[in-house]
Amino acid sequence: MPGTTTPVSLAGDVMQDPYSFYRRLREEAPVREARMPRGLKVWVVTRYADAREALANPALHKDMRQMYDLIARHSRSGGRGGFGPELAAHMLNSDPPDHTRLRKLVAAAFTMRRVEQLRPRVEEITEDLLASLPDRADLVEDFAFPLPVTVISELLGIPHADRDDFRGWTTILLSTAESAKIAAAGRAMTGYLRGLIAAKRSDPAEDMLSALTNTRDEDGDSLTETELVSMAFLLLVAGHETTVNLIGNATLALLRHPGQLAALRDDPTLLPGAVEEFLRYDGPLAHATLRYTVEPVEIGGVRIPADEFVLVALGSANRDGDRFTDGEELDITRGANGHLAFGHGIHFCLGAPLARLEGQVAIGRLIDRFPNLALDADPADLRWRESNLMRGLESLPVRLR
Repeated sequence: MPGTTTPVSLAGDVMQDPYSFYRRLREEAPVREARMPRGLKVWVVTRYADAREALANPALHKDMRQMYDLIARHSRSGGRGGFGPELAAHMLNSDPPDHTRLRKLVAAAFTMRRVEQLRPRVEEITEDLLASLPDRADLVEDFAFPLPVTVISELLGIPHADRDDFRGWTTILLSTAESAKIAAAGRAMTGYLRGLIAAKRSDPAEDMLSALTNTRDEDGDSLTETELVSMAFLLLVAGHETTVNLIGNATLALLRHPGQLAALRDDPTLLPGAVEEFLRYDGPLAHATLRYTVEPVEIGGVRIPADEFVLVALGSANRDGDRFTDGEELDITRGANGHLAFGHGIHFCLGAPLARLEGQVAIGRLIDRFPNLALDADPADLRWRESNLMRGLESLPVRLR
């Protein structure tokens, strides 16, 4: 850990073992200048109280149109980096009133009532996948990925045959790969989504993407072409990436805590609370998406100047001992815990009810169906994805029988 005036690096080993790193930051410099893997300068926020405040602070903005200039200013290369506005003009990268308008157009599809209507289909997909698993499996590849990607593909109306293509593009777009590779994946994803939207416009079906493409709200508002592509991208990525990591991370946590696994098997009524604890203990997002200051802002006693990026370390905040007793420990009986895994404030994850439903069904059926479920690798050999945003395993080898 460098001195407190030197920016820390968020690359390399930090992605493989973030929790010990962030524990030291919470103790020594909870709001600290840092460099992301491709060189972007940010201020990283690591304590729970500061993180929660930052996530809801209206002085921290998210408008992507203003963000590109700041990225060029604060990156070592001086370039804009990443993918362009074709995939970024969505509600997660906007401020009110644009955010309010965009969120309103899709919010009705993700109410708890609407999501609960998906339960029979989620259960059916889960049972089919579990029935097809071999005795030794990669739980990420064979179960954690195909479950949520099938659900979101059916919800949006995306052909099943295309899922490997967009998975490949998404993996690159959310990684720390070089800019040229990310830009190429962005162009491929944009072209695919434009073609899909054109097909929905000419031949609509009973799916969400058709509805977004062809309908207006009561005020006559509709999404522009760029907004449609960006919103489709956001819903597709957020609709499966977080749940893949939730299932994988939660299963690993249970396998490394056999007492907790036994308790959950003995009392399935603990499952909803257990999923909340999995989200807190080792959630699917390492960090929230970037915010930036438009004026000097004080966070945790540190004055951050105007035109600076702020990165909220969700995984760190969710283990803060000042908020969570024994925060580094897994406790499925912890109860309602106020974790920040889905964010906080106006950008709270719209898909949280769907992720919770899929997590409960997937984990509950998995441990019930396979009483001999065991890790089939040395935990030290497991690798975590190289991503600024996601906290997820590359693979999870298990023995089922």
